[in-house]
Formats: sequence, structure tokens, C-alpha cells
Amino acid sequence: MTTDPSSGSAQSLADRYGAPAPWRRPMTIALVAVLAVVGLTWLAWTAWFHGTPEARSEVVSFEVTGDHEVTARVDVRLSDDGVDARCRVRALAEDKNTVGEVVFTPVDGANDVVIRTERRATSVEKLGCTAPGQPRPR
Repeated sequence: MTTDPSSGSAQSLADRYGAPAPWRRPMTIALVAVLAVVGLTWLAWTAWFHGTPEARSEVVSFEVTGDHEVTARVDVRLSDDGVDARCRVRALAEDKNTVGEVVFTPVDGANDVVIRTERRATSVEKLGCTAPGQPRPR
């Protein structure tokens, strides 16, 4: 009579250490599946939430109108008409120091913004728009 050596050692290991509970493997698979569904749901929600901000802005153009003033055209896109958004733009001098900044309440579409400066500005940058529930400027 020949015996399979692997079955003999497996039997002796089960005798020595005990066999795993029969419910353990299906329970582990079910737990991993539930965690995967929860994780993928959270990932999809996060991607959607951060991909569809309530307020977005972009500086279209700017014009230095004097040593102490810059006019900027800012294009703002609001998701709804009733969104209470705030936008910030900053004027920079030739040495890249901030020489002026303004916060304004935008309307959907083009916004002409006047920025008062402490000295001549050479560029304008948007800091972005925020809305309730949207702490990161866009």
C-alpha cells in the first residue's frame, strides 16, 4: 500500500495545530469584497466632488492702467445662479512681490476687476474662487 506523503504530512499538521474553521475563508472573502465596494464608492464620490466645483475662475486678460491701478478681466463659471462665491486676484510687481490684492463677489461670466496697487504692477494672477462647501480655491 502506497501513501501520498503530502496527505500524511497535511493530516499530521491538522492533528497537531488544528484545522481552520470552515467559515473562515468565505468570511474573509466577503469582508474583502465589502471593503473594496466601500473604498471604490468613496473614491468615486471624491473624484466627482473635487471634479465639479461650484465656482471656477480664470484670468482672461489684464491691463496696467497706471502706477497704482490694474484692470483685470476674470472669467468665472458658477454651477448655480444662487452660489455665494468669493474670488481673489493679486497684482504682482516686476520683482514678483505682491503690490495689490482684491476680493470680489463674482457674477457668472466675465468680471472686470480694478485692483489698486501700492506701486506699478506688471502681472496679475488669480488666487481662485471659493464657495460654501468648496474650501479649495479654483
